[in-house]
Amino acid sequence: MARRLMTVEQILSILRDTPDRVSGLTGDLTEAKLHAAPEPGEWSVTEIAAHLRSCADVWGQAIQTIAATDRPTLRAVNPTTWIKSTDYRELAFASSWQAFRTQRDQLLALLGQLPDEGWSRSATVLGGGKPRELTVHSYANRLARHERTHWRQVAKTVRALRD
Repeated sequence: MARRLMTVEQILSILRDTPDRVSGLTGDLTEAKLHAAPEPGEWSVTEIAAHLRSCADVWGQAIQTIAATDRPTLRAVNPTTWIKSTDYRELAFASSWQAFRTQRDQLLALLGQLPDEGWSRSATVLGGGKPRELTVHSYANRLARHERTHWRQVAKTVRALRD
């Protein structure tokens, strides 16, 4: 069963909040702490941030393409696969997070100027089974829900690193 889509306002609120939430949670941690996993097998804050960047790359690019192109056909890209082509997990947290912020500002500028009908623009997405029709709204919804989940993960990780 598909999840119900959040409203545009809810999505924009979450997407606006993510950079400041993560910065607020991590601002006083050293680079060593940001790269440290609280327990074996768990992600460090830097790895969580790298994952968020990877998802923002993949899903944000899909949003941009759909917004700019009439009914494009896209190949689905898994952010977990995409991250392997980046150095995000090895970068210093501050510079990587600044790149995320810059990318987020660009995405919010695009989404903020879309008319209501722009959120309904769609693409045919291939890969991973039967072709699917996905919209700007569904991709933005996925990104926002996903980031909200990782807010809790960052908070939990930071608490563990401070104990």
